Amino acid sequence: MNDQRRRMIAALASLSATPWTWANPAEWPSKPLRLILPYAAGGPTDVMARVIGARLNAALGQPVVIENKLGVGGNLGSEFVAKAPADGYTALYHSSGIAVTPALYKKMGYDPATDFAPVAMPASIPLMLVAGPALPAEVTNARQLVQYLKANSGTCSYGSGGIGNITHLAVELMLQQSGTRAVHVPYKGTAPAVTDVIGGRIHFALDAMSTALPFVRDKRVRAIAITGKQRAGVLPEVSTVAESVLPGFDASTWHCVLLPAATPRPIVARLNKEINAIVSDPEMVRQYAAQGVELQTSAPAEFEAFLRSEIKRWTTAARNAGVQPE
Repeated sequence: MNDQRRRMIAALASLSATPWTWANPAEWPSKPLRLILPYAAGGPTDVMARVIGARLNAALGQPVVIENKLGVGGNLGSEFVAKAPADGYTALYHSSGIAVTPALYKKMGYDPATDFAPVAMPASIPLMLVAGPALPAEVTNARQLVQYLKANSGTCSYGSGGIGNITHLAVELMLQQSGTRAVHVPYKGTAPAVTDVIGGRIHFALDAMSTALPFVRDKRVRAIAITGKQRAGVLPEVSTVAESVLPGFDASTWHCVLLPAATPRPIVARLNKEINAIVSDPEMVRQYAAQGVELQTSAPAEFEAFLRSEIKRWTTAARNAGVQPE
């Protein structure tokens, strides 16, 4: 076989293996988009996705259809998008949970680090340590909490949204870094965990600020610390774990948009541009800031690097916490 024929066959094989190359990014979008969520309808991630989807509808001139595909800890919806045609018409709206799943499952039908084209990270939601009557009233910040845990090693309990949930792993990370111990009590979601904090059945819990904030405002729980990099504008008086006891500590939840890995770069860039414009709307920023949600712009390359670092970080945290993947 001569070299020219060999090159022709290789070129045809390459085209058949990557059908996305026939897509014309200049004509995108020319039909409705599907935004897949691996979460139930009505939750905080779902609500934000629907707001962004509605605004994308106006910006792109095409309907954005929200579809909830639940199952296997979010893996069902994620795998569906990872294996979808890479033409820009099927996207995934996920949360920081996508960085945790590799630590929880031995076998997954996709790789979150390589099977997606990261588009944007439109929102982050600080996590907040909250305490109730089981924890002495004089414990008001993370430094005092660490001191109390050291003095009462292994006797305090904390609640989370479940084994391997970020509200579990973030506390374990804090305990590991501070050399303290506490008993983990997993729940099916953070709502029942906070309910037991209020009732004095457990000492403290970690929850997203957006859902814990109403309980802080009506004084059913007290805010101990923010686990993100900086104080939250909605509760400026509450210090961070980093500033009070563990410099550099950072654990927040975040939302993200991803496309299948082979999606043409111009489509990724266009979707990133439109999402950044949506979350830069001052009225929208103010509205969600009051709920403890921080809207933000991002670049695809920046988000890709962040996603890979988060996968590595939470996989290590899960291993150190003794979490056994299923």
